Amino acid sequence: MSLSTRVLDARLGRPAAKMPVRLDRYDGRTWRPLAEALTDDDGRLGDLPGEGGLSAGIHRLRFGTGPYFAGQGVETFYPEVMVIFEVTDPGEHHHVPLLISPYGYSTHRDG
Repeated sequence: MSLSTRVLDARLGRPAAKMPVRLDRYDGRTWRPLAEALTDDDGRLGDLPGEGGLSAGIHRLRFGTGPYFAGQGVETFYPEVMVIFEVTDPGEHHHVPLLISPYGYSTHRDG
């Protein structure tokens, strides 16, 4: 199973480069971190969680919107965006894009 994301900054009309993203898995009691990285210059992050692959279950992508906007000197209402999703077929590719602005965000499943 592969997982990727791309973050676009609607305020600037371009990719959100160098945004911290963390992938967690819910084990039935708590969240366990699986991978953490920064988006590239095109706002992309692929091959999460890397070599171990992803199993079926509930996962969460945590996007560090606070540090991202702070680095630009911009205030934000959402210091972190969490997207929780369920993987039912580990054989599929999952792409979870995020469109952000300082006062809103949108996501959907793609691919």
